[in-house]
Amino acid sequence: MNSIVAVLKALSDPNRLRALYALRLGELCVCQLIALLELAPSTVSKHLTILRSARLIESRKEGRWIHYRLSKASPMSKVVALLFDELEQTTEMADDEKRLQQIYSEKVETLCRRLFCKPGRC
Repeated sequence: MNSIVAVLKALSDPNRLRALYALRLGELCVCQLIALLELAPSTVSKHLTILRSARLIESRKEGRWIHYRLSKASPMSKVVALLFDELEQTTEMADDEKRLQQIYSEKVETLCRRLFCKPGRC
């Protein structure tokens, strides 16, 4: 029962839903998620930690950057799939889709450096 409650709590925030929905298409770097959500890196990190703790997403580190994807072992994958069907019909997710297309057009390394590196320090 605790894992179900953790998943439901993780799904209770609009920004976490947006991140989760974006990951349905495949893996994204944390920089891409920061650009999509337009939130501070620490806030996005906290949201991702909650989603990971609920076993909804997985991560892997590649160099300095962390990449996230939907968990293959999610305890409530059927619920998430139903949720995606509903989210697909919202204007917020349509807006995010457009934003994601712009984010995909930029190289991940360039985006990450732009978001995280101070001039002359990367």
